[in-house]
Amino acid sequence: MKGFIFDLDGTIYLDDDIIPGVPEAIQMLKDRGDKVVFLTNKSIARRTDYVKKLNNLGIEVELDEVINSNFITALYLRNTMAADDSVYVIGEQPLFDELAEADIKLAAHATEASHVVLGWDRQFTYDKLNAAFQAWRNGAEILATNPDRTCPVQGGEIPDCGAMIGALEGATGQPVKRITGKPSSLMSQYILDNVLRMKADQCYMVGDRLETDIRMANEAGIQSVLVMTGITTFDMLIAASDKPGFVLDSVQEITTL
Repeated sequence: MKGFIFDLDGTIYLDDDIIPGVPEAIQMLKDRGDKVVFLTNKSIARRTDYVKKLNNLGIEVELDEVINSNFITALYLRNTMAADDSVYVIGEQPLFDELAEADIKLAAHATEASHVVLGWDRQFTYDKLNAAFQAWRNGAEILATNPDRTCPVQGGEIPDCGAMIGALEGATGQPVKRITGKPSSLMSQYILDNVLRMKADQCYMVGDRLETDIRMANEAGIQSVLVMTGITTFDMLIAASDKPGFVLDSVQEITTL
């Protein structure tokens, strides 16, 4: 038995279009007894949204088989915040919702917050940047759901949470204190210990992004598999410091490993 951890955008689908052959390949893994889990840095949708989307695309999945960066962020905050701490959030409604559902106290005003969480926000503004900056000046710890500079879509890429991180780091002159999503060990260890319940060398991380999917796998001792259906080009692969153990044209070939 092996464990397979799949990224979503650029690996399983692009926008609302499944990558050809993916449902069949994943079903073959399950039929032979392997464990499958889906792991995404994307903070603009809820875990339940991903379950619905995957099921609609022909991949049968349960809620406990899908982990997003919002979930890991909430877990980290729940384990580290004091009783009177609160969080100021920059992001979209799913991030607010999933933090609130985990009983994370949300701050009404940035200057009251002990923590700031940066997520992907397609309505990001100067006012939001200034609010996060003022919270930082007041001593708030800055976290980000993920470092992805862009998200792959049909026909190209669009800016992701890395753009929000870059704006705040440009103002503070300091890096954010913690990334909770890939390539963070918070995410890899949760998947290994609580979802797959398997040793790292029994598992494969399959994704399209070198600096998140592949780096996390390599640092955790998970076997790394790059697929060429998303962000990474062959020129990027040649120049990269984060090298995958395997390179496939797409997830359709995963059963050949």
